[in-house]
Amino acid sequence: MRIRQIMTPKIETIEPSATIQDAAKKLRDLNIGCLTVTESNSLVGILTDRDICCRAVCDGLDPKRTRVSDIMSRDVMCCFEDQDVTEAAQLMQDRHVRRLAVLNRKKDLVGFVSVDDLALYSHDLAGEVLEASSAAPH
Repeated sequence: MRIRQIMTPKIETIEPSATIQDAAKKLRDLNIGCLTVTESNSLVGILTDRDICCRAVCDGLDPKRTRVSDIMSRDVMCCFEDQDVTEAAQLMQDRHVRRLAVLNRKKDLVGFVSVDDLALYSHDLAGEVLEASSAAPH
C-alpha cells in the first residue's frame, strides 16, 4: 500500500511569526495536534501541541509574545506519497518521530502521515513505531 492511500491530505498551516497563543487556539479549535509552519508557501517547520507544552510552557515563555518560529521543529522528516507504507513506518522508527510530511515527486507538500494513520492500516506497524518513539530520549 502507498502512503497516498493512508495519509491525511488536509494540511493546516500557520506562519512562523504567529504567536504560540494563536497556534494553541488553532490547534484547540481544529482539534488537531500539529500545524505545518509555512512561509511564502514553503514548508519551514512543524509545530505540535507537545512543542508548546514542553518547549514553551515548561520554560515559562509568554504565549502572547513567543513566536512559533521560536519553538517549532525545523528539521521536518519527509517521505513521498508513492512510497510504500512500510518504508514510512521504518523511517518513523529510525528517526523516533510520530509523523512525516508527505511530498509528491515535485517536492510539493501534499499531506502528513502519522502513527494514527498507520494504525488504520496495521496495528502491528503502528505499535512498532510507537515503541521506538517512546524509547527515544526526549
